[in-house]
Formats: sequence, structure tokens, C-alpha cells
Amino acid sequence: MMVIGLDAPDARHLDVVGGKTANLAELTAAGFAVPPAFCVTTAAYRDAAASAGISAVLDEGGPDLPATARAALLDTPIAPDVATAITEAYAALGTDVPVAVRSSATAEDLPGASFAGQQDTFLNVVGAEAVLDAVRRCWASLWTDRAVAYRNTAGIDQRTVALAVVVQEMVDVQVAGVLFTADPVSGRRTTTVIDAAPGLGEAVVSGAVNPDHITVDDGRIDYAPGDKAVAIRALPGGGTERVELGGDSGHALTDEQVLALVALGRAVERHYGSPQDIEWALDTSGALLLTQARPITTLHPVPVGNRPGKRAYLNFSLAQGLTRPITPLGIAAFRAVGATASRNAFGFPADDEQGPPAIHAAGGRTFFDFTDGLRNELGRVLIPKVLGVMEARSAVVIRGLLDDPAFAPRRGSRRRFVAKVVRVAFRYRIPPQILLALASPQAARRRIDRIGARVYAQHPLPDGTAPLARIDHAADVLRECFPVLPTVVPAAGAGFAMLGLARLVAGPAIDADAVHELLRSLPHNSTTEMDLELWALAVQLRDDPESVRALAEATPVELAGRWRDGLLPRVAQDGLTRFLEAHGHRAVAEIDLGMPRWWDDPTYVLGVIANYLRLTDPAQAPDAVFARGAAAADAAVAGVVGAVRQRSALRAALTGWALRRMRELAGLRETHKDYLVRLFAVVRAELVAVGRDLTERGLLDHADDVVWLDLAELRRAVGGVNLRELIAERRADYDRELQRRHVPRILLSDGTEPEALATAAVAPDGALTGTAASAGTVTGIARVVLDPVGAHLEPGEILVVPSTDPGWTPLFLTAGGLVMEMGGANSHGAVVAREYGIPAVVGVPDATITIATGDRITVDGAAGIVTPVAAEVAVAAT
Repeated sequence: MMVIGLDAPDARHLDVVGGKTANLAELTAAGFAVPPAFCVTTAAYRDAAASAGISAVLDEGGPDLPATARAALLDTPIAPDVATAITEAYAALGTDVPVAVRSSATAEDLPGASFAGQQDTFLNVVGAEAVLDAVRRCWASLWTDRAVAYRNTAGIDQRTVALAVVVQEMVDVQVAGVLFTADPVSGRRTTTVIDAAPGLGEAVVSGAVNPDHITVDDGRIDYAPGDKAVAIRALPGGGTERVELGGDSGHALTDEQVLALVALGRAVERHYGSPQDIEWALDTSGALLLTQARPITTLHPVPVGNRPGKRAYLNFSLAQGLTRPITPLGIAAFRAVGATASRNAFGFPADDEQGPPAIHAAGGRTFFDFTDGLRNELGRVLIPKVLGVMEARSAVVIRGLLDDPAFAPRRGSRRRFVAKVVRVAFRYRIPPQILLALASPQAARRRIDRIGARVYAQHPLPDGTAPLARIDHAADVLRECFPVLPTVVPAAGAGFAMLGLARLVAGPAIDADAVHELLRSLPHNSTTEMDLELWALAVQLRDDPESVRALAEATPVELAGRWRDGLLPRVAQDGLTRFLEAHGHRAVAEIDLGMPRWWDDPTYVLGVIANYLRLTDPAQAPDAVFARGAAAADAAVAGVVGAVRQRSALRAALTGWALRRMRELAGLRETHKDYLVRLFAVVRAELVAVGRDLTERGLLDHADDVVWLDLAELRRAVGGVNLRELIAERRADYDRELQRRHVPRILLSDGTEPEALATAAVAPDGALTGTAASAGTVTGIARVVLDPVGAHLEPGEILVVPSTDPGWTPLFLTAGGLVMEMGGANSHGAVVAREYGIPAVVGVPDATITIATGDRITVDGAAGIVTPVAAEVAVAAT
């Protein structure tokens, strides 16, 4: 059947929440007052689209595609069986009943794109022929210019979309509007937000009227009347009219009606299990009717914990440079590593599979409950300072929470914190590590290299190993991850401590600009060393005509396939193999154990090499730029020491020693990440081997499907349990979350996103402000990159990205500058930008949305400002 009742599975009102399909019929059965309706399914649309030749229209493409598709659908008669079914369903509502004919596209209500209002709705439609015409016009509205452009922007495949149509009896309305069961701005789940105005709700939904705006929290009503100067009302016989009311400052709703609406909203929310966007109407008899309910998909899910009171959660994924969700296997790895830290470092029991109580997953992202840190007298000082150099905007948000009474410091918290720190320091011999690093950086690096040798000696078990033994080995390797941190990080920490000592001793001789120069081209940085090795490989290939020809004639995807088959030219085949043997455990989004490693798929690496080959100016070669940066840093050290010597020879000697130690040690800040990712790669390889076994046994479709399971579930799969349905559900959840563009840094347990409530700083002259990360000024063409795989970057272009991790950094070598939405002055992107000497500003809100590829912008890395060139010209003209 293509026309069915309210149990239709694909109407707008049939929102899927948590795997549960609900619809208006279900709401009616649950006791909600809902106008009668029926649904014309997507199957009817697909048949009509096939008859109209929409596939051929899409093949032809071009700027006229939307108009051509609309015309084709409007010129195609509705199939007789569908027309009959619609006519009969309409007649069942009564004789010439006025109805609303509403579109419901399959691509609606995604986390990053609700598509609200992109298709058409027709109100007060009367008569069977008018209903059939409205259905056809709804189908055509799937191809309005705005809907097509919106899908293109959201990355939705135009061939996958379809449209259901809901035909719903009109309400003889007195007042109507919309209701959100959570504050759509702050995310606070206890707040109800209502907009109301006389007449049909279309005036409120479309923005034609300034409605009453009402917020209700804990029973407290905050009523802000609008002027309500316009109303849309139904006309006898069909159609609507716009009525000028002349303005009305009174209340459209009484307090009793407001509270009834709140109760309705909470009931619908409980029914669906998530915050809802509701359209409602109050008819002339005073009855309250529900006309639409769908999830508020833009709100990020809130971590669910079992600890009482108000809690604060830090988005750990985002702090590590990931805006994308993490696979279930990646989250399982975080839990296991966190459990080891909880047991070994802090003495708290924790299960490897559940993880410590502070680690939570929501929306495919990991959150850390740092409430106890906020309530700790020392934690309140240290947490913002640490995040200030890693993720500066998170630090600003956290400082804003310190005045919240819910996070007031607790008595005795300082003593308990110090006891925990002392425990960790002595357990892992951190003080001796720091002393060794300061006394002999070379000896400290040799000790760290020995740790690295043990890490790199880890390999998956040999062929023929039983799957359960592989899972056990993977769990053992995950337990070895945490000890890498307290045994490797202290040396780099000593280096940054020396920078702090030098600034203290040197005083004004080391200002912010000097810090940027002193940190340029740090030696012993595993990430920059990797990037320069890749550049050296590109130079090698450039000198081999056969490799150059192969790279020019094939795409990176094709080249990756040839490498796997051993078919690249010898120089390219051997050179890429050597690089991957050393660095193939790295990846973009590499802290997610579920992401393929470069040795699994070198497409990204080959794309970066292609970008490198476009660089022809020897002076801009990355190795030359790095060498100039090192020379500039040495000159900066000498300049600082010389300036301090004019005041005190002793201070100058101490400053020089501290800065030299900083240069020798601070570059090690990336080493622990390299070791951890190497261990993660071993775990991944082990579990993918389990996936191959399960695939051969017919229990999985693909070996990589293991990334959608945790270790306990993998053991169940090995035992013969079919988990395909769970895998499909998680993959769908992951794909939906990939569409989410806005990801909160901090969330409170009531759903509030504190950053959303903060007043944004006003940038001068239309510029964007962020955190100064790497000094220098550059003007150039912006290149917005959301995914580095396959990214095309011309030499000198300014890279504009949501965030980065070490896997992104090969792109930096030929970039003219860097603008990043996330991060702080000591985040991965900032560190590598300084080492390559490219101007960088990080922590720039919505940079990838505000800036478009091709825009000409100026990046001032010292001031932390990004300015459109057009704005500069306009200012100069005045």
C-alpha cells in the first residue's frame, strides 16, 4: 500500500528515537489529542520520480537541475492506484474536510541538518482534486533550489532522498505555535520554550509574526509578549489569508494554558525518550491538540551518570582534536586505558570494560566528569591552566563555572589532591625522571627510546592464534598504554618548566612574540620528524620520472591499490613501504582505535605527496623552512640572553641554560602520543584478525565490522552470537553523528552547554578572534578542509580546519597559514605550526562556516585575529 494510515513508518511524525519508531497514531493510542491524518508513503514518491525521469535529470545535472526536476514531477500524473488510495483515504476523513498537506523528507532531522522548512506545506486544502494537486506539489518541493542547495551543503546524496506526505485534518484554531521541551540554545533539559500567536501556527513557524515568547523552568513562567501584528487564518472553501491585527501586547495564553502545554511537552518527551520540537494548536473550544512532534536533533546527547547532583563533563574527544564521533571499539579502548589509570595511579577499582566512573560516552564521543576537579581547591586553579594551552576555549568556559555554587570547593580537597599527586609521582618515579632530563637530556632521550623499543616490539600474535586469545592479547596491550604517560611525559614537562623558569628569570626580555620564536623548529619532535620524512620521500619521487608519471596519471585511491598489489614504480613502491614501516601506525583521528591506519590504507599519504609535488619554490621547501626556524630560534635564545646580560650576568647564564634545556626536551611532547598510537595499532590489527575469522564463519559481513563492538561483545560474537543488527544500528548512529557540525566542549548534567550562554567577544572590523598560536602575518587564499583524506591544498594556501591531530600535520608543510576552530597555544596544530614557522590562530569559533574556500583572508598569528581582506579594504577606505 502506498497510502496508509497513521502507522506509516516514514512520515515526518514518525521520528526514530533510540531505535523506537513512534507516530501520531501511537501518540493517539497513548492518550494524546491528535487531528486525524493519513500518509502517502515514500514508495509512492519513488514510483512518481521514476515515471518523471528524475534519475536522468540527476545524470544531466547543471544549474537548472532543481527547476527541471520540479517541472518533471509536476507534469507527471499521479498513478491511478495511488490517486484512488489518496481519494479514498481523504473521503474517510469526512466530506470535503479541510486538511494540511505536509512534506516529510527522508533526509530530515539529522544532527547537523534538520531540513526544517526546506519542503512545502499546503494549508486548508479542500476537496479530493486539491489534495491530489497538493501531494504532487509536495513531491516537487523536494527539488526546490533551497532544498537542493541545503542537501549539497550537508553532504546528502541527492539520489538517496525521498518524500512522504502527511495529510492531516485542519484544526479550527484559536492560538497555535511551537514548543521545545529543552532550551534549543543552551540545551538545558529542564526548560520549556514556547512561542505562541493567534491564528494558524504557520505564522510562528515561518517567522511571519513576532509571537509571545515564554520560558518555563521548575514551574516559573517568564512571559515576554510579542506584538503579534499578523495572523494567518483559514478561508472558507480553502486557502489561507494573512490578517493584519494592528499589534497586541496582551498574552495569547493564560498561565494555566502555558502549564498545560508544558505538561503536554513533557508527556511527549517521555513517550519518545528525548527532547522534542512540538507544533500545537488550541482550538476554539479550548482543546489542546498536538499536530507534530519530532526530536530536537541539534542538541547533543547528555552523558548519563549515576552520581547525584549537578555534574560537569569535559568533551575529551574534542580536547584531543576530534570533532567526529568515535567508534564503539575506540570508546572501549578509552575505558580500558582509563581503568588502568584509575587502578594503578589512583588506587580506585575500575573494570576494564566499564571503565572508571568518570568516563562517559554520549553521541559517540567520550566525556570526562571533572566535577570533583572543579570542587577541588587546587583543581580549580590547575584545570583551566592546563586546558588554556591545550584547548583554550574550554578553559574559558570552565573559568565561567567556578562561580556556580554547585561547584564550590570542598573542605579538605587540597590535601586529598596533593596525596593523589604524590602517590602517582612516587609510583612512577617522576621526580627522578625530571632530574635526569635536566641533568642530561641525552640520557633522558635514551631512556625514552628504550621504552619506545619495547612498545615497537609489540606485534599481533601469529597466524593460527585462536580468536579469544587474540582478544585477551588486545586487552593486555591496552593495559600497557597508560604507563607510557607517566614514564615519557615528564621529560617534555621538564622542558616546558624550563621555559617557565626562563620567563620568570628573564622578565620582559621574553614576551609573547619571543615565546613563539623560541619554540620554533623544536628538535626531537616525532610528528615533525615524520612529516619531514614524508617530504624527503616526495623529493625522492620527484627525481624519478616513472614515479612522477604514475602519481600524475592516477588518483590517490588508485595508487593505494597499486601499492597493496606491489605495482607502483620501484622507487615509489619501496619508498612508501619504508615510510609505512616506520609510520604506518599513524592515522587521521588516530586516537580512535576504530580508524584505519595508514598501513591499512595509504590513500591520505599519497594525496599529501601529490600536494608536496606542486611545491616548486626551493625556499619554501619544508626542510628549508624548518632549518630557518631552528636558526631563528637559536638567534632568539641568543637575543634573550644578551638582553638579560645587560642587567645580570648570573640571570643571563641561568636563562640561557633553561632555554637550551627547553629546546632539547620540549619537542618530546609528541613522543608519548606516537607510542600510544603504536600500541593502539597493534590492538586494532589483532581485533581485525578476529574480524576476519568471524567473517569466514559467516558471523560478520566484513572484518572491519569489529570496530562497532566492544571486547565483551566480540567475545560473544566468537561464541556464535549474531550481532549484525547491533552493528547496523551503531553504524547508523555513527553516520548520523558524523553530520553534526556543532559539538559542545563542556556539558552539564542538565543538558546546559555553558559556552552557548557566554557573550561572544566582538571582533574588530568583522574579523574572527581566537588564540594566538604561531607568530607571523600572512594574507592568502583560504582552503576549508573538513576531512584531510583527499584534500587538495595548493602551496601557500591558508588551511582552515575544525581541528587537527598529528595525522593532519603533513598538510601543514606547504600551507601558508593555519586557522583552527579548536585547540590552544600548545595543541598539536599550534605546536607544529610554530615549528614550521607558519602563522596560526586556533580556537576560532565557527571558522569553517564563516570562511569559505577561495576567500582571501589575513591571519595574524601573534594577535590571534583572522580578517577578511574585503573588510580590511573597507576599513582602509573609511
